[in-house]
Amino acid sequence: MSDPFAVLGLDDTASPAAVRTARRDLAKLHHPDAGGDAEMMRSINQAAGRALQEIANRVTAVASVDRSASEPHDEPTGVSRDVPSFTVEALPVETFEALLVVSSWIGEVLDDDPPYRLDTHLHEPTPCWCRLELVPDAGASTVSITLANETGQPVPDIERVRDTWIDQLNRYDWR
Repeated sequence: MSDPFAVLGLDDTASPAAVRTARRDLAKLHHPDAGGDAEMMRSINQAAGRALQEIANRVTAVASVDRSASEPHDEPTGVSRDVPSFTVEALPVETFEALLVVSSWIGEVLDDDPPYRLDTHLHEPTPCWCRLELVPDAGASTVSITLANETGQPVPDIERVRDTWIDQLNRYDWR
């Protein structure tokens, strides 16, 4: 397989934000809705996912996170990541809107970058910082979850958090 960072025009020290920005910029040029090639768009999406996974794999220590000390766009260092976590059969704009509503049911929005990133502080199923990243995927949206614990607490069970998001999305009125 080719180097995912090279596909995105980045070096292997790129940050998650740089990967998301490169993916977004390339999507503007290569997305089929903009006259681009579907296969090229798939390659870009796969490269972005692989690059984000490689970056997440670099995080080896689990540490407490003080949310008040984090900048809104900074990803805390002690994290648990599930890439990809689940797929929603809706375009990113619709999916993002639903996730915003659901986040008000189970927590609060801290920061967002519509329709690709949503940072929340969850109250359910357990208090934690949560980032949702959306990637378009053939008429659907693939959602990846990143979690960080609150100070002094263990890192939340990512499967339990994922299941809570899915359960609440299934309760959302998609009309």
